Amino acid sequence: MRRAAIAIGCLMLGGCSPPAASNSPGVETKGDGHGASAAQMGSPHAATEKGISMRPMEILITSDSAQLNAKLADNQAARALAAMMPLKIQRRDHLHQEKTGVLPLALPGSGRQTEFSVGTLGLWGDRDFVIYYRAGHVPAPGIVVLGNVQGDLSLFDNSDGVSISLRQAD
Repeated sequence: MRRAAIAIGCLMLGGCSPPAASNSPGVETKGDGHGASAAQMGSPHAATEKGISMRPMEILITSDSAQLNAKLADNQAARALAAMMPLKIQRRDHLHQEKTGVLPLALPGSGRQTEFSVGTLGLWGDRDFVIYYRAGHVPAPGIVVLGNVQGDLSLFDNSDGVSISLRQAD
């Protein structure tokens, strides 16, 4: 009976042995050198819950005329976005401050703010992925910051739509 209780306890805690080593580029391990990606642990925010710190994931944003580097934030929504990559999104201009497009799936939306700077990658609602090419603010409930673009965003500063691709950097 005692062995059965111990076995059930181990199953509830995710097993008695340490997780297998991970070669995932977005995972930095602590202590014993073992770790697993959030996807391997079953949820996009499991890594944070398990005490594993995530390094900022670098991504590439490409269009027909440019390629930009960006770093994703360390939050549940950014990890869920990374899990969807590679992505191609048709974007339109909105309020002459941002390019916005609809994601194929909803992202989690906690930790919202109303201010943004040039280069902010944001989530408006649960599926609108936004690249801000001007600084400003949005009404409540605000955006979830997904990351930040490094580089010249002037290619977006027009009223034209643009198709972009998102993928993890090598």
